[in-house]
Amino acid sequence: MQLSKRNIIIIGGGITGLSSAFYVRKYFREQGLHPHITVVEQSGSLGGKVHTLHRDGFVIEKGPDSYLARKTAMTELAEEVGLGDELTTTNPNAKKTYILHDGKLHPMPSGLVLGIPTELRPFMESDLISMDGKIRALEDFLLPAKMDGEDESLGDFIERRLGKEVLENVTEPLLAGIYAGDTRKLSLQATFPQFGAVEREYGSLIKGMSTGRKPVETHTGTKKSAFFTFKRGLQSLTEKLQETLSPDVDFRLHTGANSIVYNNSMYTVALSDGTTLEAEHVIVTVPAFAAAPLLKGHADTTALERINYVSVANVVMAFDRKHIETEYDGSGFLVPRKEGRTITACTWTSTKWLHTSPDDRVLMRFYVGRDGQEEIVEQTDEQITACVLKDMRELMGIDAQPLFTEITRLRRSMPQYPVGHIDSIQNMRSELEQQRPGLLLLGAGYDGVGLPDCIRTARDAAELESKRVKVLAN
Repeated sequence: MQLSKRNIIIIGGGITGLSSAFYVRKYFREQGLHPHITVVEQSGSLGGKVHTLHRDGFVIEKGPDSYLARKTAMTELAEEVGLGDELTTTNPNAKKTYILHDGKLHPMPSGLVLGIPTELRPFMESDLISMDGKIRALEDFLLPAKMDGEDESLGDFIERRLGKEVLENVTEPLLAGIYAGDTRKLSLQATFPQFGAVEREYGSLIKGMSTGRKPVETHTGTKKSAFFTFKRGLQSLTEKLQETLSPDVDFRLHTGANSIVYNNSMYTVALSDGTTLEAEHVIVTVPAFAAAPLLKGHADTTALERINYVSVANVVMAFDRKHIETEYDGSGFLVPRKEGRTITACTWTSTKWLHTSPDDRVLMRFYVGRDGQEEIVEQTDEQITACVLKDMRELMGIDAQPLFTEITRLRRSMPQYPVGHIDSIQNMRSELEQQRPGLLLLGAGYDGVGLPDCIRTARDAAELESKRVKVLAN
């Protein structure tokens, strides 16, 4: 086969797989290459965890509900496929975020950036931390910085700088909630590397986060929205990608990959339907537990086997507004692990996102399940609903029955980056690059769990691979 004609197999049809297909087509063509792309997806639909339900005038996200606006890769992709005008922001009057503490909801103090206080007066006036805890947090200004740059757990880092109370009452529910994880197991470098960089540069986490450039977050009190979504839901993007790619990409649903064999610069992928495909490039975008068997024999897969995945569930409830007496002034609340509740967080969805609900209805989304507390996910719908309603009644004073409830179980969906993750994955990729050129590993399990992270890594990998092949072609 001519070098200008390339066969590419993408294993996995989630947001990473679809983005890979989009950018492979784009960048290979820009290099004068002719890609033939096949996407294999073992389920019956594309988009992975992105799933929007339209019901009775509601826009309900059964998977992720938005993305960080400061991570621009998703916005750029939306604009490229003609969906830029569909983007929408959070309600500017719903800036507050609350944290449960001793059974009561307390507003997060203004000036918190990723859970780190950058304005001392609001922090010192907050009821979330005792005076002893506040004094301990201020020791951050005096403590020596750890300068070796070695990875450590996120929880150990926060406790080392700000103390156990700040970790458990503020930082853990906010940061660990993103991963449904245990901060003492999560890698600092793989989750919030900017914290370590700030410590080394400024000698103090508070000083550095106060002085340095702050990311836009809802709880900072900034006027800009921290999050974006689409007026008709996130599935708008995955559907548009499928539509845009369909003329040029072969989508094979209900088809998984069983094995990858390499011989003489070609890959043969054995599929679950008994057929095989050959290609010069294979992009693996499935979770680590599915990628490891495919890549074993091509590289040391120890890094993949170290990644645990946590199961969670989303519980979306719709109510008649006349049964909800409270007018919410925020986006929702977070529940620290030590509070002993079933729910880990709640989003007042129809307040945070005005497009998601009819005016006479209220939409709320509750999260259950996290590292060490996954058993709730396997309970029946009735049991999960009863637990959520109990927490809702005791924490929010709402005794109303929902008009309907949508429960989505996301089993083994939240990757937990262990300490040393960045180096381990990089070493594995270096081994693949040397021994298996054209065999790539991408996805939420490796470089960031957010949708923009998945898109960015897919884009960057496609551009780099197209340039590598162009050099070969010349």
